[in-house]
Amino acid sequence: MPATVIDGKGLAARLREQTKGEVESFTSSTGVQPHLVVVLVGEDPASQVYVRNKERACKAAGMQSTLHRLPNETTTEELLTLIDQLNNDAGVHGILVQLPLPKQIDEQSILDSVSPLKDVDAFHPENVGRIVQGRPRFLPCTPAGCMQLIGEVCESTAGMHAVVLGRSEIVGKPMGLLLMQRGADATVTICHSRTRDLPALTKQADILIAAIGKANFVTADMVKPGAIVIDVGINRVDDKLVGDVEYGPVAEVAGAITPVPGGVGPMTIANLLKNTLAAARIQQNA
Repeated sequence: MPATVIDGKGLAARLREQTKGEVESFTSSTGVQPHLVVVLVGEDPASQVYVRNKERACKAAGMQSTLHRLPNETTTEELLTLIDQLNNDAGVHGILVQLPLPKQIDEQSILDSVSPLKDVDAFHPENVGRIVQGRPRFLPCTPAGCMQLIGEVCESTAGMHAVVLGRSEIVGKPMGLLLMQRGADATVTICHSRTRDLPALTKQADILIAAIGKANFVTADMVKPGAIVIDVGINRVDDKLVGDVEYGPVAEVAGAITPVPGGVGPMTIANLLKNTLAAARIQQNA
């Protein structure tokens, strides 16, 4: 029997609508409109698409959205100067620096420079540390979206074996942390490029998170029958977007699966809006 398709697009639309109502109440009671600033350096085509989608989503939710476009040759020092200005602007509640950055920019210095109170991506070391301790200020947008998608088909992950393919700071590591937190209570294995006998591990997974950045990497013979498969990957192959999972064959084995597109992607933006509102609330009460 084919897998249940987890509709990220539909769930994200419901979450955005919920956030819109909360934004209306917040703005009505405080007179403050949540304001997200996105910084885009260079001309990366995929980044430009993501940024446009974020702008549209902000406006639809009743939030203010500002885009700073900087040339590809921007230096680390110039970008740090802009972020310092945004950190000190009381009218800015959330700051998002679109990745990837051009190679001459020190990415870690940039992410570390964003105020932890305005770090709606949850990349700052302080916010990462709070996630590790189970008391997050903000949840990282993509992993939070993955947890919500799992919740659509699974009432409890307690005791389940979750295998995460990928150990990036953006998805893999925080994904593992969220799955192992009290309340989620999964047993987590993190796999990466040096993991031995990878298929033997993925076949043990009740929940398989594919975030490895390789098109169609996960094949049907790597998946446990009935597993929940969350495909974080987005890769362009012959002008077609595909995930890290070979969707058709895996859908015949898995119990539930996210499509690409229409799975994890929309959830990332929905959680970005949620974090921007949370940042505005924090700063209003500071």
